Amino acid sequence: MTKPRIFIAGHNGMVGSALSRLLKDQEVETIKKNRLDLDLLNQDKVQYFFKNQKIDQVYLAAAKVGGIYANNTYPGDFIYQNLMIQSNMIHSAFLGGVKKLLFLGSSCIYPKLADQPISEEQLLSGFLEPTNEPYAIAKIAGIKMCESYNRQYGKSHGIDYRCIMPTNLYGPGDTYHPENSHVIPGLIYRFHKAKENNLKSVVIWGTGKPKREFLYVDDMARASIRLMNVDKNSYDEHTSLMCSHINVGSGVDLTIKNLAENIKEVVSYKGQIVFDNTKPEGVPRKLLNSKLINKLGFNPTTSLKNGLIKTYKDFLKNYK
Repeated sequence: MTKPRIFIAGHNGMVGSALSRLLKDQEVETIKKNRLDLDLLNQDKVQYFFKNQKIDQVYLAAAKVGGIYANNTYPGDFIYQNLMIQSNMIHSAFLGGVKKLLFLGSSCIYPKLADQPISEEQLLSGFLEPTNEPYAIAKIAGIKMCESYNRQYGKSHGIDYRCIMPTNLYGPGDTYHPENSHVIPGLIYRFHKAKENNLKSVVIWGTGKPKREFLYVDDMARASIRLMNVDKNSYDEHTSLMCSHINVGSGVDLTIKNLAENIKEVVSYKGQIVFDNTKPEGVPRKLLNSKLINKLGFNPTTSLKNGLIKTYKDFLKNYK
């Protein structure tokens, strides 16, 4: 029996790397292309790739990502690059005969003041958080593109394009930067540098009061593989043609202040934490309702504390 050929778009990123690790032990053939080999922003090259490769499944994990600072500073880059990457990938995969695709989105697609925990049905029910609106708009477009192709070509071409919306992700392979990264890798970097330089304090944007949910990246990869392989009848039973995305989270949230204290402990930093309430801090709370994916057989296994320890070890191994 021929092994399914699976293309992991964004295999060098945090989620793509985790997917590669997990799929390595399965009876599949994974296809990977570096940015130099395949520019996902170039429609002609992406179409040529799919035309000349027999790809059975695609995990669309490629994206331009970043934290509040990066999203606020480079909104044009975030909306353009993400719209182009996903549009090129989804359309070219369809033209190339790919039957199954999983689009990886983000919980920022939901309204700023969404009811908590956030269910899938709350998409497009209110205003987005301004600091990451361009990124969110791109991800919403990706969901709707998958849904639209399913509606138009699902029966005639046998395609099944699915969408998974994770909460805030962290873990090995993340980007560690004091400003442009997400909150966990950014704080790990800053606490480590403060410890290294014997600084008396670390300044954190905002009040520390907003609450966030976090999911370890290997759990996200397991959820993605699970969702890709769920029987179509089961998937269709829990979704609809125009609300087909599924949330995945840990089910637990905490304040940014508590998160900072946890990271401070893991890094063994002895100084003070100072909050700068003149800086933006995003939505007040963002906890996903993950009941659907739980019903479909996925539950996370990595606690925040253990995940932070593993992530800091990865940082120390790769930090220069």
